[in-house]
Amino acid sequence: MSGREPRREEEEEGAKLHQKEELNRKIREQKVVVDELSNLKKNRKVYKQQPNSNIFFLVDRTETLSECKNTLDDLKRAHQEIENSEKTKIRK
Repeated sequence: MSGREPRREEEEEGAKLHQKEELNRKIREQKVVVDELSNLKKNRKVYKQQPNSNIFFLVDRTETLSECKNTLDDLKRAHQEIENSEKTKIRK
C-alpha cells in the first residue's frame, strides 16, 4: 500500500501543474481580449458568440469590457490562491 502513495502524490502534482498551466493560458487569453476591447474606437461594434453556436449577437462594448475585466480578475484570484496553497504546502 505504501508504494501507491508516492504515485498518487505525483498524479496530484501533475494535475495541479496542468490546472495551473491552463489557468495561465486563460489569463493570457483574457488579457488580449481586454486589451483589444480597450483599444477599439468608440463607434466600433462588438459581437459576442453564443456558447455552442455559430450565432453572434451585437453587444455593448463598455459592458463587455467590464465583464471581461471581471473575468480576468477572477482568473487572477484563482491563480493567486493556487500560488498561496503551494507556498503553504512548501512551508509545512
